[in-house]
Amino acid sequence: MHEELHTLLQQRLAVIADHPFRDRDPAAHLAALQEVSEVIQAYVASHHHEFDAKLRHYLSQSSYQKALEHLQQMILSAQTSSLGFKV
Repeated sequence: MHEELHTLLQQRLAVIADHPFRDRDPAAHLAALQEVSEVIQAYVASHHHEFDAKLRHYLSQSSYQKALEHLQQMILSAQTSSLGFKV
């Protein structure tokens, strides 16, 4: 269920949170952020038809934090459903 997208969104957050990297080399930090963002955009472009409406909306607006939270909720729901629990 979009594990690759989930990983990419987490990587983006990790780059953003890496303040020592940003402070040490702002240009490289920005380049790393741009690189992961471009990979996310490419993934979205090639898989957009697989997303539910809410995820598609978040991604089209570059609301990556909301998209990650939505994916995490989808994963949790899928896991609990497979165990016979309702969320």
